Amino acid sequence: MNMIRLATIMLIGCVLLRAQTPDTETAPTPAPPLKVTILGSGFGPSVNLQRFGASILVETSVGDKLLFDCGRGFAQRLTEYGVSLGAVDKLFLTHLHSDHILSIPDLLLVGWMQGRKVPLQVWGPAGTKSMMDYMGKTFEFDIRARADFDDRLTKDGIRSSSSDIQEGTIYEKNGVRVTAFLVDHGPVKPAFGYRVDYAGRSVAMSGDTRFTENLIKHSQGVDLLIHEVAPIYSPNPNQTERERAQQEKIIRDLHTTADQTAVVFNRVKPRLAVYAHGGDSAVLAEAQKTYFGPLEIGEDLMAIEIGDQIGVKRRRK
Repeated sequence: MNMIRLATIMLIGCVLLRAQTPDTETAPTPAPPLKVTILGSGFGPSVNLQRFGASILVETSVGDKLLFDCGRGFAQRLTEYGVSLGAVDKLFLTHLHSDHILSIPDLLLVGWMQGRKVPLQVWGPAGTKSMMDYMGKTFEFDIRARADFDDRLTKDGIRSSSSDIQEGTIYEKNGVRVTAFLVDHGPVKPAFGYRVDYAGRSVAMSGDTRFTENLIKHSQGVDLLIHEVAPIYSPNPNQTERERAQQEKIIRDLHTTADQTAVVFNRVKPRLAVYAHGGDSAVLAEAQKTYFGPLEIGEDLMAIEIGDQIGVKRRRK
């Protein structure tokens, strides 16, 4: 009888212990509200095999995938990251310089062939809708040939739904709000930066810009600020004085210098600032003369998780 009582007590104790112990299989760590992956961090239209063209993927904890710019190498980096092109159907363009749009045909066509069944939605500055309309015409033969051969390809999946935007909220769904704001990319007008807000977390992306008060205004309170930066100019001995002066002027008239980004970061006070579309150790050292907050040099496939803490994971090389 004593043995039966002892076994009963032990069984009750095990049940109570089980109830007090979290089940790690049924209670996984929740995903952070926002995950930002820099797919391409290169500066300008020149070919760089380590840093591909401008492209940033923003993902929410409920599965939304928002793509900002679509530069050279986007398809390769997204595939390397492990996401199908068919899973992306929302693209936001900062401006229409070639290094920010070269891979849109890959997103449109390969995404269709990889299973996208809804139109590719594209938001961008004036000229975006016309560009996307002509893109369909450019690849008309390829689209028709593939659609005739493979009945799994849907008509909607190869369509695009494009909008020429103005400053303001341009997308709001599933708790996600995307706000476009004007930036100053010299003669390239209009050019936009973007801010994404979701579940109390936020990221702002400058696009290409000179120093502008409007970016500071719209980036207030963000967790993460991703900003472009001009390279620190190093004269080429084969250049003439006139050529050197012209190159310096182009950079100064179109982009933000390292010391100017420090002013931006000091006024915005993000929890983390990251350079993308440029940035190296020389730029970092210059900015850190006057900015002492967390600052990282972006690189391809750097992933930033934004929750109560901000985690940064770099690509394994």
